[in-house]
Amino acid sequence: MQQLNSRQQKIIDFISSEQSAGNAQIMDFLGNEVSRFTVLRDLELLIKEGLVKKEGKGRAVVYSPAAAAAINAFFDPQLYFAKGPDERIVKTTFNPEIINELPQLFSQEEIKTLQKINNDYSARIKTIDKTFFKKEVERLTIELSWKSSQLEGNTYSLIDTEILIKERIEAAGHKKEEAVMILNHKNAIDYIFARKSEFKKLDLHTIEKIHSLLIEGLGVKKGVRVGRVRIIGTRYTPLGDKTKIVQSLNRVLEKINNLNSPFSKALALALMVSYIQPFEDGNKRTARILGNAALLAHNACPISYRSVNEADYKKAIILFYEQNSARFFKELFTDQFKFSAENYF
Repeated sequence: MQQLNSRQQKIIDFISSEQSAGNAQIMDFLGNEVSRFTVLRDLELLIKEGLVKKEGKGRAVVYSPAAAAAINAFFDPQLYFAKGPDERIVKTTFNPEIINELPQLFSQEEIKTLQKINNDYSARIKTIDKTFFKKEVERLTIELSWKSSQLEGNTYSLIDTEILIKERIEAAGHKKEEAVMILNHKNAIDYIFARKSEFKKLDLHTIEKIHSLLIEGLGVKKGVRVGRVRIIGTRYTPLGDKTKIVQSLNRVLEKINNLNSPFSKALALALMVSYIQPFEDGNKRTARILGNAALLAHNACPISYRSVNEADYKKAIILFYEQNSARFFKELFTDQFKFSAENYF
């Protein structure tokens, strides 16, 4: 997607706030800042990028957001994060209404595109021998364990991670907890590969089991948290009451279990478990592994996140926390799925 400038972002924000707007309204909003020709050129670009839709003709032309649901609203990450956490206007508390928008995460066209990629992957793995398949599972396990741990601040290199997992040799100069985190990832990934069918329908017990595997030996309490948590870099504060956390998580799982697409299920898990933060720690790790469990349960390619940019990942998650927009995270998720489907097995 082409990088937007601040004026184009202002146009999107205005159209979104008004639900729809004509040329005259947009010009009045911008004042004497730009010419009519420049605004029309901006609108054509926004239409081309699929951010705005145009209806009507002549003086009756109106522009409206291309995404009707908040969960697909557009925010330019570069412009959004140019402001600090205390400068941004954000949703500071959990929004239960976003659960109802989970079926709209992917459009039918987007699902068809992902399914086509997965069909090619499925056809390919049918022709490979068991030895090669096993080696590829090991490779993906190592790379997912490394990257998911790195996203949590782990400083192991990919090579050190490979040696740790294959030979159980810890890297010099690293904390013991870093090795434990990586090996916990391996155990959790082994678990979801061995029990694929168990993840077709999800419940709280299943979520807690994956979390338990990921935080074993790290001094983190198991089970749904009782106290409050804070998140670095954002004013969003997750629910603090255990009863409400459990109720919200069960609502999310019910909605996810009714989704038809494995891609929608995986993306919803990656986002919503992170958003609710049901555990004392290890929430995003749990979310990533659960997303992969949902993919495997429906014969879709798992994601290693190997090539994802750490800063982009964190920004995409915070953008969902603060605005409930999954658009940026969905782009990262889609890119990583394509990467995995084309580079493993």
